[in-house]
Amino acid sequence: MEWTMAPAGMAAAARKVITGLLESGREAYFVGGCIRDELLGRPVHDIDLTTSALPEEVMAVFPRCVPTGLAHGTVTVLQDGFSFEVTTYRTESGYADHRRPEHVSFVSDVKEDLRRRDFTINAICCGLDGELVDPFQGAQDLGARRVRCVGSAEERFDEDALRMLRCVRFASVLDFAVAKNTWRGLLRQRDKLAHIAVERVRAETERIVEGPHPVRGLGLLARSGLLARGKAPFPWTGEALAAAAAMLAGIGELESARLRWALLLHALGQSAEAADKLLRAWTFPGAARSSIAAVLRVREAWDAALASVAPDTPGATEQLRRRWIAAVLSIGAEAADGWVTLLAALPQAAAGRAGGAEPPVQDSGAGMAAPADAAALRAANHAANADHVVSRAANHAAHADHVVSRAANHAAPLHQHIPPAALRSWTAEMPIRSLADLAVSGKELAGLLEKTPGPWLGVLLNKLLLAVAAGDSPNDRQVLLQEARRMDIHEL
Repeated sequence: MEWTMAPAGMAAAARKVITGLLESGREAYFVGGCIRDELLGRPVHDIDLTTSALPEEVMAVFPRCVPTGLAHGTVTVLQDGFSFEVTTYRTESGYADHRRPEHVSFVSDVKEDLRRRDFTINAICCGLDGELVDPFQGAQDLGARRVRCVGSAEERFDEDALRMLRCVRFASVLDFAVAKNTWRGLLRQRDKLAHIAVERVRAETERIVEGPHPVRGLGLLARSGLLARGKAPFPWTGEALAAAAAMLAGIGELESARLRWALLLHALGQSAEAADKLLRAWTFPGAARSSIAAVLRVREAWDAALASVAPDTPGATEQLRRRWIAAVLSIGAEAADGWVTLLAALPQAAAGRAGGAEPPVQDSGAGMAAPADAAALRAANHAANADHVVSRAANHAAHADHVVSRAANHAAPLHQHIPPAALRSWTAEMPIRSLADLAVSGKELAGLLEKTPGPWLGVLLNKLLLAVAAGDSPNDRQVLLQEARRMDIHEL
């Protein structure tokens, strides 16, 4: 086989492993995702092999091996600086926990091994001669851009419930449709997702949200109802479907994973506190959780500023500028920049609404959400009968801006005069962004005012920080000491 999408060194090393197994009198093939991606013209990052050789026979052929999963027939062969998982042909049975097989039997027919795999597009193998072994027409499904289970979809999903999320992930990442019978099987088995560890569900969902076609994947997740059935339910419900889909139309344009999650949680109407709890339940690392929640905290601070300043108030823009600078100082410039990026990615009307924690679909003033939401729910109810449900999900999201537009007609008009570019400019003009940049220290202030350090000192430092950041005072030590004395006298 001539590899065009795998690194040349990796492909050459894999051929050596195949050759070694063939010369020992065994069968051996390239198999699974590497074949799928090669046929699709996608980069191949790993090459897996399948063989008729038993694990101990594989280890006898190659001097450098790691017995990574002998009970399941897997040996990792180290060759020329690359590692290859070599797995013996096998069948599986007894999936008591809907995840891992209780019984594995080694077999001599590669087609029996391919029969146990999840989807036809992953059940293809190829020898050194370039001839495909494709008993379930996986190559045909690749050409049709379709995800289809090997055999009975209900059986495949019952064996391993995580396969349902993998189905959505492949449809999303590859921009494929889901075969009708596969989708029906998924809907019938979706309650089984409750058996899967939260970490595995999160990992698959991350690959959907952070992949190249997140709108398509999120549309499928919404219509499948899968995430609501996990051990840590996710608030992606039919009630918020239409409005959230419209607000998420630009999610694929965001390069940052944390911003994609922030936008998703924003679209679903989650507060910063609720988002933090949800991400904790979903086992997100602390740093990622804090970063995402911080973006939503900036949103809440900005929403509060917009709500507190009437559009016709004299100096309204200046008041908002100072409130924005205070938010940047309090929460951080990175989080503030993240929220500005999200504002720019939102449909214009949704951004004009200022994106409060309550999702647009819950607004009653425009009297419009129900018909659009009902249409979305009808799409969900009929998803099982839709061969191209993914395409419709994506199209619905891409063309749903008018849903949010009507909901946002009554939004605070002042926001229309404060575009994301202005917020970004206000941040860029700040001469300092943290207490570490301030020209005076707390120790100097305590000495000047002859006071014992206490909570008052933090309050005073932050007042000085805001004064400098907003341009009211230069960041000069003597000027700040004088200003501190004035503030102290004023407080008395």
